Amino acid sequence: MTTTEYLARTPQPHGPVRLLCFPFAGGGASTYAHWQRGLDARGASVDVLPVRLPGREGRSGEPRFTELASLVEELDEELDEVLASPHLLYGHSMGALIAYALIRRRQERGAPLPRAALLAAYRAPHLPPPRMESDASSGAGSGSDTDSDSELACALVALGGLPEALLGHPEWLRALLPVVRDDLALCASAGPSGGPVRVPLHLYAGADDSVIRVPEVAAWRRYAARGCEVRVLPGGHFFLRTHEGRLLDEVAPLVRLYGGRRTVHAAAS
Repeated sequence: MTTTEYLARTPQPHGPVRLLCFPFAGGGASTYAHWQRGLDARGASVDVLPVRLPGREGRSGEPRFTELASLVEELDEELDEVLASPHLLYGHSMGALIAYALIRRRQERGAPLPRAALLAAYRAPHLPPPRMESDASSGAGSGSDTDSDSELACALVALGGLPEALLGHPEWLRALLPVVRDDLALCASAGPSGGPVRVPLHLYAGADDSVIRVPEVAAWRRYAARGCEVRVLPGGHFFLRTHEGRLLDEVAPLVRLYGGRRTVHAAAS
């Protein structure tokens, strides 16, 4: 098995179905630190593989991507061997966009596709990307605009993506906010939405999400060529943190459902 910096742990060579998990803007692989244990406890045989993007956590010294197409091209190359085995994709917020774009790229070149994609807390691709505050994309990566930094930090706190206590630690914010801004720029770079994907889509929305509304998540239906379902979970935009157990209750049956199916190969389009 080829190792890659893009995975937080080494895949099991002959293990169960793999679940690759993509983070939200500003987040990292540690978001999914408890998923393996949580899914094991729910009787779901799965190999959880959190994806490590450059420029955060253990890869903080590496340059971050601000163009979706460039990131997806590298992910496709780096993860190609891993994605040749039976797998599912989970993406939260920005992670949902990355997962969709990766499926589209692999579908176009006839590579193996996931048995299903679990997309959470993100608008359908034909809708404009969310804005965390009035000028989130200005000065992306620079962290030089104090007023804009404060506005973005307060918006993240209001969404539940940042502990309020961090507002009193400007040195931590100076490290975090450039990552968020670059990730927002990446989302804004998505361009034309593309077409349907030939895998089932399972969509998740937070009942109290003030940024991504339930109908905006449900609008992913137009991209589902192999079936689609929408579930509304308690919590806001970061329900994967505040209601992690409830989300894993949803994921575990899907792991069992798709764990025994054949890998999907896409005809090049």
